[in-house]
Amino acid sequence: MTTTLKSRLQDDLTAAIKARDELRSSTLRLTITAITKEEVAGESARELSDGEVEKIVAREAKKRREAAEAFEKGGRAAQADRERAEGEVLAEYLPKPLTDDELNALVADAVREAAAGGAEGPRAMGAVMKIVNPKIAGRAEGGRVAAAVKRQLAGG
Repeated sequence: MTTTLKSRLQDDLTAAIKARDELRSSTLRLTITAITKEEVAGESARELSDGEVEKIVAREAKKRREAAEAFEKGGRAAQADRERAEGEVLAEYLPKPLTDDELNALVADAVREAAAGGAEGPRAMGAVMKIVNPKIAGRAEGGRVAAAVKRQLAGG
């Protein structure tokens, strides 16, 4: 039987508590809480898919990165280091990020596909993003993807 991402997080939380790994256990506890909160939001409680759980983990990791930057700007290096460490724990549960070359190749394919559908030039941004986003699925931040698309539409 395949283990779901949520059960893997819960198993790792149990292991972290037993190992008295405070950083890991508190990070995983907060993430599992965010997942549970999402499961009970809305009209009825439901089990989230691995893809949905992955999006929550990615959102939590992004919060850590932004908080680390804010602490760094505020001259609070210890808190910034803590946020970065929590982000690294969460990164273990996310797919490997795309390299610039991999991202550019996916975007180039999407630009060609959009052009085949009649969308060209800077106005094709929406069409290209619609094609490329499902292929990238959490392996690159939206801003990075949008910048790559703009570069290729302007240059190509």
